[in-house]
Amino acid sequence: MIIHYISITLEAIIVIISLLAAILKKKYYCYGFALTFAIYVFYDLINLKNVDMSDTVLFLFFIATLSALWAVWVIYKGKK
Repeated sequence: MIIHYISITLEAIIVIISLLAAILKKKYYCYGFALTFAIYVFYDLINLKNVDMSDTVLFLFFIATLSALWAVWVIYKGKK
């Protein structure tokens, strides 16, 4: 489905913009967003290939959730 490819492309763009913000603008919480969406891109790509990685995928989503939580907490606290 075309929407799946569009979604993967948008997630990859979010990764790139997040990395640029983290590196160039010194917004270090953006590393958390970059990691979160990089994991989403990885998941979506392996999902396209119908690869069974159920335990690994659950662990990756846990890491993605932790990185997003960290990024939001840093934003809430008002730090870079």
